[in-house]
Amino acid sequence: MGHHHNHDHSKDMPSNRLGWAFLLNFVFTIIEFIGGFLTNSTAILADAVHDLGDSLSLGLAWILNKLGKKQANQHFTYGYKRLNLAGAFINAVVLIAGSAWVLVEAIPRLWNPQMPVADGMIALAVVGITVNGFAAYKLSEGKTLNERVINWHLLEDVLGWVAVLIVGIVLLFVDWPILDPLLSIGFTMFILVNVLRNLWATLKLFIQATPDKETYRQVADTLLELPHVADLHHLHFWSLDGEEHVLTVHLVLT
Repeated sequence: MGHHHNHDHSKDMPSNRLGWAFLLNFVFTIIEFIGGFLTNSTAILADAVHDLGDSLSLGLAWILNKLGKKQANQHFTYGYKRLNLAGAFINAVVLIAGSAWVLVEAIPRLWNPQMPVADGMIALAVVGITVNGFAAYKLSEGKTLNERVINWHLLEDVLGWVAVLIVGIVLLFVDWPILDPLLSIGFTMFILVNVLRNLWATLKLFIQATPDKETYRQVADTLLELPHVADLHHLHFWSLDGEEHVLTVHLVLT
């Protein structure tokens, strides 16, 4: 016996909103990289790498969102929902690689600090808070794993830019250039911890792990209590994309 819950979430994540957010983030990411080099700030480069990951995931989600809405057919009997996992996985890989690059750039500056341009840091931080905050607000209704990953990264970026703003203001008054690499390393490590957690969640969906062990037990107990059900075998419970779950089971009837 199989049961498939099908919900239409096109209203939660319309493609035009995703496309608009992608364009906004991608343009700002380019500005960030240029600004990071011009201001000599590894903290801004760390934010730029994170925004690059956000831009890629938004672009992928824009495409995969359209494909994911296709109806199930004889070739893809569960539809295309699991394509969203590809976006989450690629995004995680890009962020891990980018974070490693930032650490390589920032760690040597702990021993040889270089003073960044504080005025430029402050200006970019204000724009960063505005852009990422607005994008996070626009995409806050997403429910799939990929959408949650995107929104989480956007919120992280807002916090990151707040930190850059604070450091930029401090550097206007005191000569502490080591604050810049310390901030970039701290923010990058925070990113890595959350990316690895999301990557593990994505991998569990790829290998079709049970979404909730307690729900699995409750379903089994409930089925066995039904009239004329003597036993059950091969109870499989997995998730398509972190939101829509699938259950199949072989029931032995009396």
